[in-house]
Amino acid sequence: MVSSRPHPNPLPHNPRAPREEWRQTETGLSTSANVTASRPHPSPLPKGEGIRVFLAFAVTACLLAGGSFAFAAGELTLTIVDPATNKPIPCRMHLRNDKDRPQRVAKTIAWDDHFVFPGTVKLKLPRGTYHYKIEHGPEYLKADGYFVMEDQSKDDKVFHLKRAYDMANEGWWSGDLHVHRPIKDAELLMRADDLHVASIVTWSEKKTEWARKPPPADTVKRFDGNRYYDLVAGESVGAGGTLLFLNLQKPLAASESPDSQLNLLSAAREQEAAWIDASRVTAWDLPLWLATGRVDSIELCDDQFCRTATHEDPTGRPRDERSGGPAGVGSWSHEIYYHVLNCGLRIPPTAGSGTGEAPNPLGYNRVYVWVDKENFTYDAWWKGLRLGRAVVTNGPLICPFANGRQPGHVFQAAEGEQITFEVGLNFATQEPISYFELVKDGRVAQSLRYDELAQTGRFPPLEFDASGWFLVRAVTDNEDTYRFATSAPWYVEIGEKRKPVSKDSAQFFLDWLDERRQAIEGSDRPESDQSKKMWTEAKEYWERLVAEGEE
Repeated sequence: MVSSRPHPNPLPHNPRAPREEWRQTETGLSTSANVTASRPHPSPLPKGEGIRVFLAFAVTACLLAGGSFAFAAGELTLTIVDPATNKPIPCRMHLRNDKDRPQRVAKTIAWDDHFVFPGTVKLKLPRGTYHYKIEHGPEYLKADGYFVMEDQSKDDKVFHLKRAYDMANEGWWSGDLHVHRPIKDAELLMRADDLHVASIVTWSEKKTEWARKPPPADTVKRFDGNRYYDLVAGESVGAGGTLLFLNLQKPLAASESPDSQLNLLSAAREQEAAWIDASRVTAWDLPLWLATGRVDSIELCDDQFCRTATHEDPTGRPRDERSGGPAGVGSWSHEIYYHVLNCGLRIPPTAGSGTGEAPNPLGYNRVYVWVDKENFTYDAWWKGLRLGRAVVTNGPLICPFANGRQPGHVFQAAEGEQITFEVGLNFATQEPISYFELVKDGRVAQSLRYDELAQTGRFPPLEFDASGWFLVRAVTDNEDTYRFATSAPWYVEIGEKRKPVSKDSAQFFLDWLDERRQAIEGSDRPESDQSKKMWTEAKEYWERLVAEGEE
């Protein structure tokens, strides 16, 4: 079990050498927590692999003969090395002083409470005690601890961050679909958090990067062989929610007119590869968007879920009062998504950090898409997402399979037959997992404690005698924020028909649509004939699903 560990008091000062505390393990690193990894297929990882490194040291004066420093602050140069290559790796650092205030460092890329650097960073800081966390994405060990800076001190430190899990080696490639960071910083940001695909928002109704210059002919940039970022992703923020327009060949013509979002929905479909992502599942206009048939994905792991806290969407449909706190926000999002699936809409879940507006680092919320590791390209990643071969996470790393197939697969059988599924997953986690669940047609079919699943990496057999869907979910014990992972669904078709539409789920969205429509009609918001027509068609759509649905 992963537990928090208070920082110990600094060791006594030794004027001749830096003060250090090292607790040796087989990796040569000090560990205050474990990655728990279960790999029933193809081979197990060693138990007890470290996931966090805890170091405490002091930076002391190292004066050259006849020399002195002209500054009162101390100086510490840190280099972070991957022991597999013995080369420096870009990293993200969270650095706070003894008053818990985030520290900015010159010549780094900073956002909110953290900054990234290309492998080596020079810290010039006043006298005091500083607490740090150093990360290189969720697949690597983390270093955290503190150091004491003395006046006119100077020292160099090398940390080794070891890879704890290699998702790409199993065919799972990471992406962040909601990024508000400068294009010029994209490559270092992606390297620092080990991300493979990023959609950089460069236009919206309010502003565009392309007002004075056209976008480049090649709107997707590739670097390091297997990393890609999209230069012309766009965002439309409406009164009823936000849509992201991704994988475009050119930016769309956004405006501040009331119908801008509706126009963009139509214009995006004129570009063959365009992708429309609903950035929050709680958006008031979600039932309208779903009725148009133009939504390609829904961010189930969105910018409500932040690294140190979970923020309820103040502009979205409020949740009920059945559960509170971060877990309540998470369970409400999942419940809505399950209603989508129960309406027969095979829409994959995605993830976006919102970094640059939300306080998250790049890739804190990420979607992994399965593509054979020998055939990974940007286009193949989007094709895999279209097929629903996806996992979203802001915590546990899971590689699930059902009867040897990735999520998104459609299992078929003849009428009257039954299918039995063996569902397993390879996984790694930085913190305790409360439970693993198999969700079947919107209800929890199986729930296992961490230690139960860790023994075999498999759930008990899951049986279907009718069409439906199922997915895997894992939720951690973190009380401050909601950390989870979920697969996209697998689908089951027994006989010639898909799973019937749930009357309750269709009614859920019809009621939602009516509530939203009443709010619009009760406001002084101007509305065009185009908008009224679309709302009328949406109501007819949901009424038809309710009429066709089964209890």
